[in-house]
Amino acid sequence: MLIIPAIDIKEGRAVRLEQGDMDKETVFSDDPAAVAAHWLNQGARRLHLVDLNGAVAGRPRNEGVIKSIVSAIDGKIPIQLGGGIRDLDTIERYLDDGISYIIIGTAAVKNPGFLQDACTAFAGHIIVGLDAKDGKVAVEGWSKMTGHDVIDLARKFQDYGVEAVIYTDIGRDGMLSGVNVEATIKLARELVVPVIASGGLTNLNDVKALCKIESEGITGVITGRAIYQGTVDFKKAQAMADKLGQGKKEKGQG
Repeated sequence: MLIIPAIDIKEGRAVRLEQGDMDKETVFSDDPAAVAAHWLNQGARRLHLVDLNGAVAGRPRNEGVIKSIVSAIDGKIPIQLGGGIRDLDTIERYLDDGISYIIIGTAAVKNPGFLQDACTAFAGHIIVGLDAKDGKVAVEGWSKMTGHDVIDLARKFQDYGVEAVIYTDIGRDGMLSGVNVEATIKLARELVVPVIASGGLTNLNDVKALCKIESEGITGVITGRAIYQGTVDFKKAQAMADKLGQGKKEKGQG
């Protein structure tokens, strides 16, 4: 299982929000590219970027910073990016810049045709991000709840050809209150495509809990506040995930 460091970008800086609230931010760095290089040096195998201003504006707002991160990583590991991506031209531009995976969230829910077109045009590069609370999907930076059931929508988007589903429990994100393992496993069992867990990772016990259910199709977990505030040691977390995953493989072979 991959432990995926998150770099949330607001006004050019690396920040974390509490439950998606743009007014409740903690600034971790004025140099997101240096943060990206740090996680690469710590052994990260993928990065998760979010253009927070873009998510609010509905169009890219931190493209220069994102390009600087791509330069710092220099193609060594994949980068997935979300936030304000609403048209095929923007997707193409980011992929040309060196981003590996594009995350479509609000636009997928509000305009499923766009997601379908994106999956067709850029097969293998599109991830859908579903943010949910009590099984229902939220959109627009979590400011609006919809009546959509998260499992029904995920199944539909799987049929479009998404590469993976990022599932965020918005009641827990940025709160260090533990991953919602039950909801994550429930979703993963209904899908064939991989699920990446997000929201609430607090300590190594969360990593252990997710590794136990990795075989259900949960291939990674995104973490932000925990690795910045030190409640999770990134290197230790990835080493533990590798060890537990390896143990399972060995048992399977035996």
